[in-house]
Amino acid sequence: MKHPLLTVVLTGLSLAISPAYSAPAAEMRYQSNWESLDKRPCPPWYLDAKFGIFIHWGVYSVSAWGAPKEYAEWYWNHIEDRTPGNPWRQFHEKNYGKDFEYKDFAPMFRAELFNPDQWADIFFRSGAKYIVPTSKHHEGFCLWPNEDANRTWGRPWNAAVVGPKRDLLGDLGEAVRKRGLKFGFYYSLYEWFNPLWLKDRAAYVSQHMHPQFKDVVTRYQPSIIFTDGEWDMPSKDWKSEELVAWLFNESSCKDEVVINDRWGKETRHHHGGYYTTEYGAGLKDDSHPWEESRGMGFSYGYNRAESIDDYKSARELILVLCDLVSRGGNFLLDIGPTGDGRIPVIMQQRLIEIGDWLKVNGEAIYGTRYGGRSSQWSEGQRPDQEYGEFRIKYNLMDQIGEKPKAGKASKQLFFTKKPEALYAITTGWLGRQITIRNIRVPADCQVTMLGLEGSLKSAVQGKDVTIDVPAIDADKLPCLYSYTLKVPGAEFLPE
Repeated sequence: MKHPLLTVVLTGLSLAISPAYSAPAAEMRYQSNWESLDKRPCPPWYLDAKFGIFIHWGVYSVSAWGAPKEYAEWYWNHIEDRTPGNPWRQFHEKNYGKDFEYKDFAPMFRAELFNPDQWADIFFRSGAKYIVPTSKHHEGFCLWPNEDANRTWGRPWNAAVVGPKRDLLGDLGEAVRKRGLKFGFYYSLYEWFNPLWLKDRAAYVSQHMHPQFKDVVTRYQPSIIFTDGEWDMPSKDWKSEELVAWLFNESSCKDEVVINDRWGKETRHHHGGYYTTEYGAGLKDDSHPWEESRGMGFSYGYNRAESIDDYKSARELILVLCDLVSRGGNFLLDIGPTGDGRIPVIMQQRLIEIGDWLKVNGEAIYGTRYGGRSSQWSEGQRPDQEYGEFRIKYNLMDQIGEKPKAGKASKQLFFTKKPEALYAITTGWLGRQITIRNIRVPADCQVTMLGLEGSLKSAVQGKDVTIDVPAIDADKLPCLYSYTLKVPGAEFLPE
């Protein structure tokens, strides 16, 4: 990583899907150009899912180390830099020796403790609806039995023949789908040190990348594909339009598969299915499907050098999810398993806490849409927030609260919408009374809090609705961190 009417069951709730979105027509054929490919509607399952899990796992999970606030999965790339003082090279030589090559990590990537059913159980309990592991990262090592990798690298370079000697991708996909979750994969177009890539890029594309991509798609029939590593060449040189046309017209997953926007150095936020942001703030609204991805710390791949202070709390991750969904986006939260096949316990704990919150509040997340207003602010000047592709400053915890902070306005509520109701998600416990401003509600509106029985007392005061929150003992709270008010039939008024 470097440089978005059916009835479905979601978290135990039957949710009506908005008829504004339709699945791609089976008889539609797309031409191998972006003008045609960009007309394909985003499959509705993705727009409803909202929350997915990214998994960065490979040979780099053995070294599992990165310089502060850097990506540990870039280990091989960084240790090849022999500039004096390079911390990556210093770490490598100190712990593995000057003559230890990156390829020597591959037999050490044994995944002997990998239990795909246990992983799938954690994912299910997290409330995530789709799972996106790395089929291969920029190192080119495949987690499935791919002969193209062995052939072009001139050595065993996939998990079926070296290291685990197991189809990791296939085993995980089977376990995940048994739990009713969507399964896909991340796929890097380029490979840093692949001999064919270094010698002849056109040959690499035609003889390695295309057949390899078709192999992994045909084997596992993904619901979602996250491509990456596209920035060195335009999409014409990758022949991406031909590949995506094959995917949409010929592949066995053509009607369901969702793709991102990383198909050439000019394509991000211009072409493809959903737009991607990375360790950023997502996008401002729902003018195009989008997704923010990030790890719990500063790295996607597991970084042993990170400490507890580098990890976001469950509260912050839950509020990030609410903030992103309120603006019409999805949240792809990454985990980095260890080389022996474990999900670090701190990552499991974070996922379970998110899932506990979603058991109560999932109705306000899954199947919702941007309601035309993402949030309610307190008095004060609203802080600036930029939006972009990569590492845009986004300090949500500095932006939330009941009252202004240092003269700046704070976000009090996040809003999501379904045809029948508006949901107002608090940024914490906001006291015994909550006011939603500039809103119209039916005369007989019955406001409720998700997870509590009965309706709450509410009153219309001009353009506002004031809601009384009953006194609740701490051990009777429906959840932790954030609470959801459901306001049937509500509509926003102009601000």
